[in-house]
Amino acid sequence: MSLKRSITAVAVATAVLAGCAAQAPQSDASPKSIIFMIGDGMGPAFTTAYRYYLAGEAGSEVNPTVFDDLLVGMASTYPEDNTWVTDSAASATALAAGVKSYNGAIGVDGQKLPVEGVLAKARKAGKSTGVVATSQVNHATPAGFVAHVASRRMYDAIAEQYVQQRIADQTMLDLILGGGQRYFSRDPGGLAEQMAEQGYQQIWSMNELDQLTQLPAMGLVADVALPHAIDSDQPERLDAMTNKALELMSGQDEGFFLLVEGSQIDWCGHANDIACAMAEMHDFSAAVARAKAFVDANPDTLLVITADHSTGGLTLGANGVYEWKPEVVAQVHASVRPLTEHLMAGGKTALSSRWRDKVDFDLAPEELAALEKGFDQGEEKLGRAVLKVINNRTVTGWTTGGHTAVDVPVMAYGAGAEAFIGHQDNTQIPQRMMQLMGW
Repeated sequence: MSLKRSITAVAVATAVLAGCAAQAPQSDASPKSIIFMIGDGMGPAFTTAYRYYLAGEAGSEVNPTVFDDLLVGMASTYPEDNTWVTDSAASATALAAGVKSYNGAIGVDGQKLPVEGVLAKARKAGKSTGVVATSQVNHATPAGFVAHVASRRMYDAIAEQYVQQRIADQTMLDLILGGGQRYFSRDPGGLAEQMAEQGYQQIWSMNELDQLTQLPAMGLVADVALPHAIDSDQPERLDAMTNKALELMSGQDEGFFLLVEGSQIDWCGHANDIACAMAEMHDFSAAVARAKAFVDANPDTLLVITADHSTGGLTLGANGVYEWKPEVVAQVHASVRPLTEHLMAGGKTALSSRWRDKVDFDLAPEELAALEKGFDQGEEKLGRAVLKVINNRTVTGWTTGGHTAVDVPVMAYGAGAEAFIGHQDNTQIPQRMMQLMGW
């Protein structure tokens, strides 16, 4: 048999098996509420790295993380277009509606026609709905669950749909928490005023979070995205917003559907910034642990956690060195951009001392020389030199500044969690949610 015919035969057999697997495992449990958590960019290397990051120096005791405890399977992520590598918009559409689409699509199929997702079905069923994100709330992942536009870049149109789209004469969302103030104008007649007229409590700072006491509610706590966790004076901001969301949602008689996105794991991956990524993983982990505790207290709730794709081609160990040094990652206390800006703000002779303001290890002579050369060439070159020092010191590898096509982890807990055991495509995750809910 030729190689081509052999591959074709395997592909046919695989397709048959996939068709059988598409039928979700049956469950007697029908959840009243669903918490769907997406770690944007959180491929398997990120959950592995976080486990070792918590353990610290090699040889230390390694304990399972909440991600390990809840792991039940894996998911493929490819989009409809011929790339294998998805963006966050196509994957959000797949995770929201169970439909493959093209990169850039928000809640529409390959013909740019709207597709109804699990959040809309929850609303039709009388459940409360909400989104929480550390990005702007109209960014690709949350938008894929709410809006229907041809391009993820249509931020203003997406924000308008958040306010104006209605189901059964009700707003689409009872709760919105995250960034994005610039897209919801507080000027007379603006979207924020329209939402206030619809009865939304509103806050504009994380410090005001306790002021939200009932639904509907909107907290836009940053102009665009929230600061990276590693750069924030409130590093567990997703955990805090998740806590508030569950507090507000818990009293809903018909149950709820809540989407929680750890948005900036992806952004740190794009930047190839391992310290930034681990701080985001820590915040997301705390939010997941909080959601798990909610399920323990409310066993009629289903918790599902996954990623939309993996970002950066992260490897633990690089350049032929059989080591990874998470204890060194923990010595970095700023993401690369603010660290670079801090270094640029002083003279070249002050590089070593300014480095120690943000990092707990001293620069070796050759590292200092590389930073001095980068300093002379400008902020972009210096940033690259900073990144190289951190990745070399920690023996962290990256293959891309974009996304990859690797499968992503799937975690589940609570009512109906067994439906997500094993390998599945990302489109099957919302399909199985809908099946469990009888939609």
